[in-house]
Amino acid sequence: MNGRESNSYGPLRSLVQPYILRRLKTDKHVISDLPEKTEVNAFCGLSKQQAALYQQSVKELARQIDQVDGIQRRGIVLSYLMRLKQICNHPSQLTGDNAYAAEHSGKFQRLAEICQELAERQEKVLIFSQFREITAPLAEFLREVFGKPGLVLHGQTPVGKRRELVQAFQREDGPPFFVLSLKAGGTGLNLTAASYVIHFDRWWNPSVENQATDRAFRIGQKRNVFVHKFVCRGTVEDKIDELIAQKTDLSRQLLDGGAEALLTEMSNDQLLRFVSLDINKAMES
Repeated sequence: MNGRESNSYGPLRSLVQPYILRRLKTDKHVISDLPEKTEVNAFCGLSKQQAALYQQSVKELARQIDQVDGIQRRGIVLSYLMRLKQICNHPSQLTGDNAYAAEHSGKFQRLAEICQELAERQEKVLIFSQFREITAPLAEFLREVFGKPGLVLHGQTPVGKRRELVQAFQREDGPPFFVLSLKAGGTGLNLTAASYVIHFDRWWNPSVENQATDRAFRIGQKRNVFVHKFVCRGTVEDKIDELIAQKTDLSRQLLDGGAEALLTEMSNDQLLRFVSLDINKAMES
């Protein structure tokens, strides 16, 4: 955002500022005993299968949006954005073959690298995804990495069962990992037994991600919290990450807004440039 664009929010910022009270828990004047939080992007490459599916989907998107407009076009754009994010997670999430071989996903391989270290140090970790259907495959994969089972929570988990899962995870000898869907597990849970958080895929609104991270980074946490945000290089996830960074910067200056709608309002050329695959970056190891 250039200086002129930033200054254009000045009058509105002045108007709303008297009505906004923002207290950050990272401010030591608010909470003095909360540990530090470190957030980093964990960049992932694409497998050959992912890259092929991704490029095929972009071609299909280009063909379809050239034939429609209005609300029908918006629906197609949102559908393909979701499809591209699924491909970045694992080809099997899109194809539905339930294979989930680790070598077919750069993210699964990156997850193994991080969690193998955590298993050796006997650290606990939370893994968030916006997709309920991938929570079970992730838990099955991590069971092999940690050598013991973990826990899964999503929108179909009964309320009473959720309480039992939280209590089990919070025990010192409890399961080493907890896979949660972002909307079901992102609020209202105390999971301070974990000091590591992994966002397996990115949500449009940084506030939603922060609420999920706060399951571990909250009062009662005694250790520093480390947050890994998975991003597939050269894909729409790279661009989403840039949008989130811009949106976070803007929210610091003003208020939260909607980034997802911005993509549906792009011209066809702008949209295709946004989602197109940078094959050189995507295939980097």
